[in-house]
Amino acid sequence: MKKLTLHEVEAVDELAWPTNHQEYSLHSPALDVFTDFKNVKPLVIDAHASAVEVESLMKKAHVRLKLVIDKKEHFIGLVSYDSLNSQEIVKKLVKGDLRENLLITDFMIPKSKLKAIAYADIANAKIGDIIETLKVAGQQHCLVIDRKDHTIRGVLSANDIAKKLHLAIDVSTPTSFASIFEAISPIPQPLVV
Repeated sequence: MKKLTLHEVEAVDELAWPTNHQEYSLHSPALDVFTDFKNVKPLVIDAHASAVEVESLMKKAHVRLKLVIDKKEHFIGLVSYDSLNSQEIVKKLVKGDLRENLLITDFMIPKSKLKAIAYADIANAKIGDIIETLKVAGQQHCLVIDRKDHTIRGVLSANDIAKKLHLAIDVSTPTSFASIFEAISPIPQPLVV
């Protein structure tokens, strides 16, 4: 290994800024807020993982969503941090389940119950189109599928969109597409008679 030189920073006053800094709006391309699994490794969890351990790991890593895979690494569903919260675990314990026996599959949404947007559709869409499409979904995330390749291509996150649009939404709590829609919708003015 090579030892690198440490330099003094006392005489340095300026910060480097990205040359391609972009402001986002509802009219920006939807691909600007899309997490593409061809560029970013998907966050996955094995179906036989302990729900209690995964909940703790997701909390520490500030991760709100993991894709669930089987032993052959096939996608079988997804699990959100909210579905693993202590309250949901307690509900299972009250029913007689043992804490150490709870698995991710006890809390995941199976792929048979999921809906997704086609990659070809978001490739030509704007951020506002995504929000409009998903405002009634009440979800924090939406999968994107590549119908040509038959793959889960990526995910759209309400929190990511809220951050990029600089919305006055507390992104430390779960943000849904509906709450983004409410934040960007003009406040109706009262009728003056």
